[in-house]
Amino acid sequence: MPINRLERLLEFFNNEPNDPFLKYALATEYVRLNNEDLALKFYLDLVNNHEDYIGTYYHLGKLYEGLNQKEEALKTYEKGIQVARKIKDQHALNELLGVYNNLQDELFD
Repeated sequence: MPINRLERLLEFFNNEPNDPFLKYALATEYVRLNNEDLALKFYLDLVNNHEDYIGTYYHLGKLYEGLNQKEEALKTYEKGIQVARKIKDQHALNELLGVYNNLQDELFD
């Protein structure tokens, strides 16, 4: 029987528990499996322990939006915008500004 994607990721993670890519991959997989609690756990680990892993902020913000925690989503996007500026990632900055502004418009119109 083939090993499923989650099992494979967990196996890799157990061998390299501090790898930010594996944490990100697990968070994304848990979102796909509708396990928001575990996805949130891994995304929060990333923002707390791997602050410059920029892709986290967009997806964590979207998770918060999906959980109807719009203020947390805004805070996440704001933090991501700061990090994107710090690491000079213009692409991530543009994406984060876009979702931040869209959510601001939605909340404050």
